[in-house]
Amino acid sequence: MRYCAFLRGVNVKGTTMKMADVCAVFANVGAQKVTSVLASGNIIFSSEEEVAVLKETLQKAMSAHFSYDAFLFIKSEKEIEEILKSNPFPKDENFHTYAFIGNDGVHKILAAEFEKAAKAENEEGKIAAQTFYWQISKGNTLSSEFGKILGRKSLKDQITSRNINTFEKIIKKL
Repeated sequence: MRYCAFLRGVNVKGTTMKMADVCAVFANVGAQKVTSVLASGNIIFSSEEEVAVLKETLQKAMSAHFSYDAFLFIKSEKEIEEILKSNPFPKDENFHTYAFIGNDGVHKILAAEFEKAAKAENEEGKIAAQTFYWQISKGNTLSSEFGKILGRKSLKDQITSRNINTFEKIIKKL
């Protein structure tokens, strides 16, 4: 089975790592055909293990090797295709579109937080196929109220996000 692991907090806020080293950690715990996409912690691999076992094994190995609290979320090739296909926003060069990956039900938490937050002009959030998608004009991601909510410590073990363009690159490599 082909998967992509989405690591949270890689190469931001002082947590730096080379993707070749990350791939080596994955290979050392039995993942096969390991490769990375971009430097933001997207690791494609094959495995016959159950996802829950993979997640626990990989988080422990990453935490031990890099001396940080590793959080990652694993999606199958089919799930990644569904995330990309279900994107409710049209492509627009003036906007960034993000999809959130996380624990079961986190899309509902994100939607509720989005509804409570003050919004920038044309900022939108929608749920499609149990994934929360967020679209915001370029240049406003980090300054938006919702963007700041995403950095809460209470969410760090529940979600990570990727620009929709990253999913396109992952699909091409799968």
